[in-house]
Amino acid sequence: MGIFDFLSGQFIDVIHWTDDTRDTMVWRFEREGHEIKYGAKLTVREGQAAVFVHEGQLADVFTPGLYMLETNNMPIMTSLQHWDHGFRSPFKSEVYFVSTNRFTDLKWGTKNPVMLRDPEFGPTRIRAFGTYVIKVSDPGLFMTEIVGTDGEFTRDEISFQIRNIIVQQASRVMAGSGIPVLDMAANTLDMGKLIAAEVSKVLDSYGLSMPEFYIENISLPPAVEAALDKRTSMGLAGDLGRFTQYSAAEAMTAAASNPNGGGGMGAGLGMGMGMAMANQMAHGGAGGQAGPWGTPQTQQPSPWGQAPQPHAQPMQQPPAPPPPPVEHVWHIAENGATQGPFSKARLGRMAQDGTLTRETLVWTAGQDGWKPAGDVGELAQLFTVMPPPPPPPPPAV
Repeated sequence: MGIFDFLSGQFIDVIHWTDDTRDTMVWRFEREGHEIKYGAKLTVREGQAAVFVHEGQLADVFTPGLYMLETNNMPIMTSLQHWDHGFRSPFKSEVYFVSTNRFTDLKWGTKNPVMLRDPEFGPTRIRAFGTYVIKVSDPGLFMTEIVGTDGEFTRDEISFQIRNIIVQQASRVMAGSGIPVLDMAANTLDMGKLIAAEVSKVLDSYGLSMPEFYIENISLPPAVEAALDKRTSMGLAGDLGRFTQYSAAEAMTAAASNPNGGGGMGAGLGMGMGMAMANQMAHGGAGGQAGPWGTPQTQQPSPWGQAPQPHAQPMQQPPAPPPPPVEHVWHIAENGATQGPFSKARLGRMAQDGTLTRETLVWTAGQDGWKPAGDVGELAQLFTVMPPPPPPPPPAV
């Protein structure tokens, strides 16, 4: 091999880059200490740009095409190197290829809810997320502001910063738009344009652009969504009475779907509550005008004082039962002697066996002196009913 072939092998004569990834934004052409041959070919494909950096200074930027690296194609490099018109010697320079394609499917989202003042709900919180697309619009500015000397720069190294910018601008635009939360879903296209315009102002200083920006969803936190669902259910019910019936039906449905978890008790409780509230509304409507919570409103006093109220009639007590009868005990006088006391039942047995007759003198407490038993009304009945004579004895066998 001759000396000229050896020297030509030490110089680079073809410079190009083929990328098989989808996330590389900048790639440095590694020359491993080899100088670039004067008149070498530079191939820049569609979706690429080639940036020459000489001794730390940004030199020429090449758009897609095929170039012969000569003085007429490298004006900045020629000026930095002070090349003469007839210069044809090899030179040293760093070559960076920048991808100018669109980097798609980049995601953004709010980590924490955004506070805003809604015209209908008042202070509330919302979340939002979506996707965006970026591309390098100014390769030279992107190299000086972001990449520096990084030999392989990917989109992941810049996406986190862009997400922070998007979240900041999105929060400001959504909070200041004045659009009700319930209407934001119908205005995501217009809001996306406003947010993209604000973010692009920052990205322009990086040498980037955002050709596409999408808001996929704007949602409320779970607690706010639950309250909104409750309000929607009440709106469907129409009034409190129908809402009571709706709640009772929901309770029965939930109990029926869980037969092993005390469904019967839950269904009964739901029906009981619904009937109780319905009855309360019915009675409240009959007794007076219902207040904001379904209870009758009290009558306001007139300026002339409280209206006289009719006196309530005292409740009459039922008559007391008569005292129980006092059973008298009796004394009898026989042969100048007093015997007793005897109860009325004992005197009845004595009347049956003949010991007590109508002429027998008797006395009890409260009676005025001794009287014949037949003259005392309480004892006279002992002599009116006499038992029949006993049956005759059976004949002897």
